[in-house]
Amino acid sequence: MEFGYPRPQLRRAHWTPLNGPWRFCWDDERAHTCPDDIADWPLTITVPYPPESQASGVFDRGFHPVCWYQREAHIPPGEGRVVLRFGAVDYAATVWVNGQLACTHEGGHTPFSADITGMLDPSGTQVITVRAEDDPHELTKPRGKQDWQLEPHSIWYPRTTGIWQTVWWERLPTTWVDKVRWTPKVEGFQIGFEVRVRGQAREDLAVEIELRHGERLLARDRYQVVDGEVDRFIALSDPGIDDFRNELLWSPERPTLLEAKVRLIADGQVLDAFESYTALRSMTILRDRLMLNGRPYVLRLVLDQGYWPDTLLAAPDDAALRRDVELAKAMGFNGVRKHQKIEDPRYLYWADRLGLLVWEEMPSAYRFTRTAIKRLVREWTEAIDRDYSHPCVVTWVPFNESWGVPELTSVREQRHAVEALYHLTRTLDMTRPVIGNDGWESSATDIIGIHDYDANVEHVRQRYGAEFPPEQLFDRRRPGGRVLTLDGYPHRGQPVVLTEFGGICYQPRPEPGVKTIWGYTRADSAEEFLRLYEELLSTVIHTALFSGFCYTQFADTFQEANGLLSADRQPKVPLERIRAATSASRTWIPGAS
Repeated sequence: MEFGYPRPQLRRAHWTPLNGPWRFCWDDERAHTCPDDIADWPLTITVPYPPESQASGVFDRGFHPVCWYQREAHIPPGEGRVVLRFGAVDYAATVWVNGQLACTHEGGHTPFSADITGMLDPSGTQVITVRAEDDPHELTKPRGKQDWQLEPHSIWYPRTTGIWQTVWWERLPTTWVDKVRWTPKVEGFQIGFEVRVRGQAREDLAVEIELRHGERLLARDRYQVVDGEVDRFIALSDPGIDDFRNELLWSPERPTLLEAKVRLIADGQVLDAFESYTALRSMTILRDRLMLNGRPYVLRLVLDQGYWPDTLLAAPDDAALRRDVELAKAMGFNGVRKHQKIEDPRYLYWADRLGLLVWEEMPSAYRFTRTAIKRLVREWTEAIDRDYSHPCVVTWVPFNESWGVPELTSVREQRHAVEALYHLTRTLDMTRPVIGNDGWESSATDIIGIHDYDANVEHVRQRYGAEFPPEQLFDRRRPGGRVLTLDGYPHRGQPVVLTEFGGICYQPRPEPGVKTIWGYTRADSAEEFLRLYEELLSTVIHTALFSGFCYTQFADTFQEANGLLSADRQPKVPLERIRAATSASRTWIPGAS
């Protein structure tokens, strides 16, 4: 069980993970309010695997609204500040250190931390206790694919409760850089650079940055810290012709990263130092075309649920995250649509390093209430803030298939929610396209996503072929029984992407512990599975309406056996055959006559 540094774009040399065995207990009656209430810890759990998973050692998938964790950590006395960090705890967390309240956090997919310096015991032995509340029946919290029934059904999967990403502590100076943010501006060959400084206030602070491409020095700058912040654009030398420009631009085909070393300086002394990286990459829209780095680009995405059989939402280790990126690329895809999950930053790190586009999608709540929308806004804002600087992330998706807003055609408040989240996302990040509601019932959106699981290639040709003008599709034909655009939001020429299709179910061998299998279309042999995939991909690739596609799905996920890979990431058919069908050549330009 090895994981890399959990904040890959703010990497410090010294940190101590707290993964491994913790004391554990359920609290079904919600009887305990503080660590002193608990006299017995009957279980041991392996963090960061959730208690519903086999890898945790607990493996209990019953209904449990509250659980508790506790362990000792050796944190000796020393200079500076000690910060305790959590990658993600589902859903609401309360943390104590040596019996003192350290922090609280609500939101199951985003990180949080606490400065625990003043709570440390001089002996060096610190007791950390975590209470996680995650009501399994609560539908107003963002829960994504976590089932509210006892047994997973249809397209929902086992729940994930409590700690499911790395826990660690690190010692920081009394004044330190708490946040770094990168904004590429390809058209001007510039990199936006922001840092936020925390801790003891000083007037003589400066930030030094060194930016390199391999051994080539691109910039070495020094900026004064004003009011705890630096916000500057670093101008790079524009190489001119495309051959030279492309060496510096990031893409799935050439994932060029620019490595950064950052130092916080005062009176000639280094107070804090860390490493980071960024990239020159843009994803924009020109009429009905998606443009990567100013050039038309066809999306070839695969839908990825981000589950593993033995660890659920938690990754088994860092190597498993890297392997998922490698497998997606090996199958010919240039990106993934991470479905109903804010993925571990280590996955985004490998997507940055190896070259894979990522559509990031907010996990849904399933009831429309003011509480649900407030929770969604808060957690979505934190997710955007966490992942803003990753070059692999190219699209934000706050809603999927009207989940949590099921009456968009008739309830004005629900329409306002989608429109508000679209505009909020565009406000927080003007550099990436936003899909307000993916799949159908589009209103405010930069891309129109269509979900259509009809496996009959003739139906697909007839529905989306060149002989049928787009207005007929949007006004009359309704895949999935839903209107594609809401009244007042006609198709304005945005790119159209087939963001879910396929879902061919084929299971060469039974998955352990899975009682039923499910899919949109069934194949009974490897030959039939390949034939259906090749025919469907060929039809979609050569349909001029689409600016890209997203095939369902990357890997089998519990009872949903419609992956290209089995749940343990074994190919169902030869990877080279999948790759050939996925990456077949395409000669048309979207919208061209």
